[in-house]
Amino acid sequence: MSNEKIEERLALLREVMQGEQIDAFVFPSTDPHHGEYVPDHWKGREFISGFNGSAGTAVVTMDSAALWTDSRYFLAAEEQLAGTEFRLMKERMEGTPSVAEWLGIKLSPIDGAVVGVDGMVNAANEVAALGAELRRRGGIVLRTNFDPLAVVWRNRPPLPLNPVEIQPLEYAGEECRSKLERVRRKLLEAGACGLLVSALDDICWTLNLRGSDVHCNPVFVAYLLVTQKTATLFVDRRKLTDKVESYLRAEGVWVDDYAHLAGALRAYDEYNMQMDGAETAFTLFNSVGCQRINRPSPIPVMKAVKNRAEIAGFERAMARDGVALVKFLRWLKPAVEAGGQTEMSADRKLTALRAEQDRYRGLSFDTIAGYQAHGAIVHYEATPETDAALKPEGLLLLDSGAQYADGTTDVTRTIALGPLTEEQRRVYTLVLKGNIQLAMLKFPKGASGTQLDALARKDLWREGLNYMHGTGHGVGAYLNVHEGPHQIRMEWNPTPLVAGMTVTDEPGIYVAGRFGVRIENTMIVEHYKSTDFGDFLQMKPLTLCPIDTEPIVRPMLTREERQWLDGYHRNVYNSLAPMLDEEDRQWLAKATEPLGD
Repeated sequence: MSNEKIEERLALLREVMQGEQIDAFVFPSTDPHHGEYVPDHWKGREFISGFNGSAGTAVVTMDSAALWTDSRYFLAAEEQLAGTEFRLMKERMEGTPSVAEWLGIKLSPIDGAVVGVDGMVNAANEVAALGAELRRRGGIVLRTNFDPLAVVWRNRPPLPLNPVEIQPLEYAGEECRSKLERVRRKLLEAGACGLLVSALDDICWTLNLRGSDVHCNPVFVAYLLVTQKTATLFVDRRKLTDKVESYLRAEGVWVDDYAHLAGALRAYDEYNMQMDGAETAFTLFNSVGCQRINRPSPIPVMKAVKNRAEIAGFERAMARDGVALVKFLRWLKPAVEAGGQTEMSADRKLTALRAEQDRYRGLSFDTIAGYQAHGAIVHYEATPETDAALKPEGLLLLDSGAQYADGTTDVTRTIALGPLTEEQRRVYTLVLKGNIQLAMLKFPKGASGTQLDALARKDLWREGLNYMHGTGHGVGAYLNVHEGPHQIRMEWNPTPLVAGMTVTDEPGIYVAGRFGVRIENTMIVEHYKSTDFGDFLQMKPLTLCPIDTEPIVRPMLTREERQWLDGYHRNVYNSLAPMLDEEDRQWLAKATEPLGD
């Protein structure tokens, strides 16, 4: 994105703001469904700022502009915002003001200042909190009924019209009708008459449907309204085939037009409705005339616990993904030594190998292939301008995943392409220790990810090292690669880990300007044992891919850690060898040789 285009857009935006008597406007990263990844139609923050990370908030006043994002994107944001008006605000860093604090300072000279947000893309809870804080900062008024992008964004991408597909029961493992009945029982327990579902992956899981409206995420744009007697899918009907409409009727689901939701909410005549204010658009939340129960939907917790069919699908998908990864890793070092390879060519090779696998549907996120210094940029994505040549030295951080019809994969390996520095070896080994310590953990049922997080960091902390992102997130069953509500992270998350949940294990260290290391497996939480002290759980790796042993400083690993790694590699070999040709099998045998005691 050229700086000139950003300046032109800001100038036009300010003309529109002046005409509407708005002194500042806030552009979030999200859409009416509060998704992490959004259709192009709603990428307003990227349009106005040029920053394309998945998380961030842009704010524009009549004479200044700023962008807030988290530590994953500090380096990338600095590069993308360079030469524009936008000042980078590093979230959760000492000295960084909040959006409201910054607006309070910038707008303090203006009597009766007005801040605008689009009530259809900002969640109800966020709007309420921002409005309250702005009132405390000099009585600043928050306006929610205007979208300047409707005027400023010429040739704005339309809403997607991709077809909706049925997810077969052999992969879903439970009929839609059964899921709806479970949802209704949860609503009864909560005293709720109805539930508005805005999250696209929740809708897809509940109805056993999939789509392709969002890049890398097999979802489609829609809303779902569930009551004790009915369920209505609000969607553009052009996306539905006769087969899908017949399927929905058979499962007891009505279909109405996407644009009719607001009217349906105004006409809703039950006593109350449950909506999650953290993911329901402010405008929709306030369209309901009855009592509103602001509470998280029961669906995310239900969706997070995978049934037998979903777990079996994960296992099959991980095996096919492992075959592609082995073929790639066998190719990589000789190709780099021969010359001519770059970050982007490595990405293309791995994607092509995945595409050869049965039931492949696409990537689960854009591949992160960061060589040396680029590996220190947590969510780096190579472009033709930044594409680094790979040399037979140093580290390549490769974070990638795929969507298969029966499962979603997410794996990170940091690979030695040749000689390493002692610092690189030491950091690599410390990160590996963190990964293994978490993988070996046994913990009581009811523990949350926050209570587990320190195990992945303890060896790093001892060396004065840390990483600012979470250690683990849920993974969808042929759904979004980032799934909650559970997480493993330092910040408090009360959701307990329970058997059947998928969660990643991905500690990392990033040395700015030099290199980064991250090692990630997708895990499944399962029962470990029951004692007089209760039930205990453990995590089993689903990912099947060798971990590079070349960078390991072996004396730094404990005997127990070496045994775990040897056992993991033994399982990788036994699982993948029957699916490989002789040359790939020989390579894998060497890559998974035991470290020994």
